[in-house]
Amino acid sequence: MNAEPRGQGEPVHVTVWDEALPGAPRVVLVHGTMSWGTECFAGQRPLAGMFRLEVVDRRGFGDSPDIERSDYATDAEDIAELLGNGAHLVGHSYGAAAVMLAASARPEAVQSLTLIEPSALRTAAAHPTVAAALVRIRAAFGESGREVSPQEHLRRSTEPYGLPMPEPTPRMLRAVRSALGERPVWDAELPLGPLAKATMPKSVVNGTWESAHPDYRQFTGMALMACGEYLAEAIGARHVQVPGADHFPHRDRPDEVNAVLARLWQS
Repeated sequence: MNAEPRGQGEPVHVTVWDEALPGAPRVVLVHGTMSWGTECFAGQRPLAGMFRLEVVDRRGFGDSPDIERSDYATDAEDIAELLGNGAHLVGHSYGAAAVMLAASARPEAVQSLTLIEPSALRTAAAHPTVAAALVRIRAAFGESGREVSPQEHLRRSTEPYGLPMPEPTPRMLRAVRSALGERPVWDAELPLGPLAKATMPKSVVNGTWESAHPDYRQFTGMALMACGEYLAEAIGARHVQVPGADHFPHRDRPDEVNAVLARLWQS
């Protein structure tokens, strides 16, 4: 399925998983970086028996068209259009920033909002753990630059943190290439007021990161947990912590996260 938002040229690609009865609740799911829709949300596939899952490929990823520079604001315009007359909305990591902007622009079309490991750190910079991480991340990315190859970036993003390196397929390397040119999400300054005022049910989901490599937890995990806690309080969301998971709780513990999502979408 291709869905063409206004003003964005070629349509974004949306994979539809739907074995539910006609009229089942719609859910729009938005992946993070170095990924694509069906890869990121494979663990949520079983929910298609009760809900119509519309799994988005952001521009530059999956089967969506190329874009000169991936940008959460552009993604937000696509998502706001994809909401149509109303849907539940889920965003992971980078995708959570786009989802927040789309929900702020069209709160009346969002039946519930779920942010999984949101990485818009600047928005939560009042938290000291997040503020310290911003300094560290800006310095690290400033030093590494953008000249590294996709293969090398994939290796640096996984092996030093004890993570398995994905097979460098053309689709994966395209995702990494798009990620290398993205507008940095950690510096996204997102308005929280519209989400705080919005009345839809809201959840923020984080892993607890205790099983992650210590360097991965220290460099990224602590800040993401603090960011999730801060955002949940700021927008009036339920904060869900998933033991035994890190940045992909919906992949690491799909049954637990799916139970949270199903309850939210049925409420």
